[in-house]
Amino acid sequence: MIADARYVLPLRWHDDAGLPELASYLQRLVEWIPVTVVDGSAPELFRAHAAAFPAAVVHLPPRPWPGGNGKVAGVMTGVAHAAEELLVLADDDVRYTARELERLVALLAEADLVRPQNYFAPLPWHARWDTGRILLNRAFGADYPGTVGVRRSRLLAAGGYDGDVLFENLELMRTIRAAGGRQIVAGDLCVRRVPPSTRHFAGQRIRQAYDDFAQPARLLAELSLAPVILWGARRPARLLLLVLTAIGAAWWGRRGAEAAFQRSAPLWAPAWVLERAVCVWLAVGYRLRGGVPYAGGRLKTAAHSAGELRRRHMAQRHAHQRGEDGTDHG
Repeated sequence: MIADARYVLPLRWHDDAGLPELASYLQRLVEWIPVTVVDGSAPELFRAHAAAFPAAVVHLPPRPWPGGNGKVAGVMTGVAHAAEELLVLADDDVRYTARELERLVALLAEADLVRPQNYFAPLPWHARWDTGRILLNRAFGADYPGTVGVRRSRLLAAGGYDGDVLFENLELMRTIRAAGGRQIVAGDLCVRRVPPSTRHFAGQRIRQAYDDFAQPARLLAELSLAPVILWGARRPARLLLLVLTAIGAAWWGRRGAEAAFQRSAPLWAPAWVLERAVCVWLAVGYRLRGGVPYAGGRLKTAAHSAGELRRRHMAQRHAHQRGEDGTDHG
């Protein structure tokens, strides 16, 4: 067992089609690291999960947490329940090996948050399509995985993170850094992710584009894609140049993770660029209508800016200091 570490998996399912495969993964996982599953599924599904999961899994419902994003409530419940300092937070489609877990936890000895790299396997057509996004993210910085390693003490000292956002992983990363934490981007630590169903993939297109509202420079760049593509479509040579540029950027993003991404993966980047050129404008429409529909409501904020989170943390720290020295007690 990996020392002083725990795996936290927030879960909220509406059907159990993937339950046997997840239970099989958890059976292997508990041999390497203690596991907590925070399950916000309906009561009948919660009971089915309790029966299917290994007995060693700590299985509990989420505690209330402010905000409309239930995943944040699941994460913070697992964090509060854990006694270990080093936590691996992972979506229900992430599949670690023992070696990958060991390396992630080892990196947490040097940082407060570690970002590995996800890749899809197997590769149906829509997973190949979305791999274009992953490679372009890597080309222009780093991708946003469905799993991170985090130090419990740093996250609790920050007061947790805001649950009223759509892009909760970015909110977590920015919160840790705003609180003075150090982040390691481990782009060569590649962790498999089970691809979603085609229906789920289709339902995420506009939501993923909406995440750009947390990244203004990226938002402006992607809003310009449609006009640039229309300009290029008037001349075949221009269009070919745009296609080759997208493929070349994705090829560059593949560097350092060649074993996880097939040589043909960059060829899917132009398809994703075309998708984003359309979906980012649809996301603007959602923004004007009050946000993205989510769990019966709407989430308007993708994630808070790093500057706003730093101001919040400073105000929280000053309030705590005033309380300690008694200046707020008359």
